[in-house]
Amino acid sequence: MAAVVLSADGGVATLDPDSASPRTPSPAPEQPLQNNALLGLPIVAIENILNFLSYDEISLLRLVCKRMDEICQRMLNQGFLKVERYHNLCQKQVKAQLPRRESERRNHSLARHADILAAVETRLSLLNMTFMKYVDSNLCCFIPGKVIDEIYRVLRYVNSTRTPQRAHEVLQELRDISSMAMEYFDEKIVPILKKRLPGADLSGRLIGSAPVAGPSTSLTTMSLLAKNTPSRSEMTKVQQQVKVNGVSMTALRREMQEVRVKQLEQQKQLQDQEQKQLEQSQVIGEQNARLAELEHKLRELMDSAVASSSSAAAEGESGLCLKRPRKCSDLPRHSKRLRSKK
Repeated sequence: MAAVVLSADGGVATLDPDSASPRTPSPAPEQPLQNNALLGLPIVAIENILNFLSYDEISLLRLVCKRMDEICQRMLNQGFLKVERYHNLCQKQVKAQLPRRESERRNHSLARHADILAAVETRLSLLNMTFMKYVDSNLCCFIPGKVIDEIYRVLRYVNSTRTPQRAHEVLQELRDISSMAMEYFDEKIVPILKKRLPGADLSGRLIGSAPVAGPSTSLTTMSLLAKNTPSRSEMTKVQQQVKVNGVSMTALRREMQEVRVKQLEQQKQLQDQEQKQLEQSQVIGEQNARLAELEHKLRELMDSAVASSSSAAAEGESGLCLKRPRKCSDLPRHSKRLRSKK
């Protein structure tokens, strides 16, 4: 009979009576994942294969296993950094072709391109402030892969078309998707990640329960502080993130100042146009009054001319009637003179 022997790795082996060596142990339950052909490849090869997929599909592949989750997280983080570089490149190319004067930029053919790229820049800064704090601390990755795909779509559309649509029409989908992703991340995921941040456990313990008075309380607090103090690399990452946030805030402030200046200019133009309209309405009223006076004078002149013409015609007719009977009365006198002469 064959004897049953437990191997060192937990597998079961059978020992034949003829041979002293045990048979091969049965495989452990985690070995089928290790024997997978795709996951057995190097990370570089797997990333080259996954590059043929969209970032939305890559984000869905995180559910496969832990190894695939790590690879997909790395690719999503790299994808966000790549789309930022691609946006900076596109913005430099457009700004190099634009004129330096702002008044000439409005009428330029690349004005809409610049507006779309500026809106994408603000959206990238908001995403950076929302996600990258936790990405740098290795608590999560850039989760919304669909946002990266949409940003790439907008940038390729800007580069491929000469006369793009307006900014709010092109960026409507990007704004909706990114706003929903940031709201969900802040409401659902951030409360979980804050518990994992360095110093969160210490603050919860210090605030939630008051320590008991005694000589050991100072030692326990000092040990907790020593454990939870961040390292130099973490401090440098935090400083870099603060610098990035400061740059993005300065850019937002500049955009706000530019918008305010444009708003003031438009208000001044509206006031000037209102004053011109008032002046023109006054001029039109004066011209209408003059026209009414001229029409009144013309009517008076026409009436006087008609009256004078009618009176002249009446006098002419009366004069003719008076001359005719005089001629008739003079006829007998001429006949008497002729007779006397004879």
